[in-house]
Amino acid sequence: MEKLTFTMENYLEAIYELSREGNGSARVSDIAKRLGVTKASTNSAMTTLTKKGLIINEKYKEIVLTEKGKVIAEQTSHKHHVISRFLIEILNIDPVIADKDACAIEHVISDESVSAMLNHYLKND
Repeated sequence: MEKLTFTMENYLEAIYELSREGNGSARVSDIAKRLGVTKASTNSAMTTLTKKGLIINEKYKEIVLTEKGKVIAEQTSHKHHVISRFLIEILNIDPVIADKDACAIEHVISDESVSAMLNHYLKND
């Protein structure tokens, strides 16, 4: 599969996080609110993600990740949390700034760098 844009990865991550907080699915309005975008933009993104086989989005129903979408979303979410923790706990960055920065970094950082951050915690916990 072709590489997703940062925006599409953010949508998948939002669906994943909302699904974990709720009943295993997410609503367009909640996704839009979480990402600070319009419902129209969210609907457009949902169409793209459906065509790529990453979500199931039936009209007037909640959105569910496919297995393929869930794998990508979990990887993105994992990177986000490791990076955010590293920025907060090691570099003493304000949590709000760390979260925002982690959201940008998660799309470009290598798996090796994330593993190194994670290993740092395992050695020091």
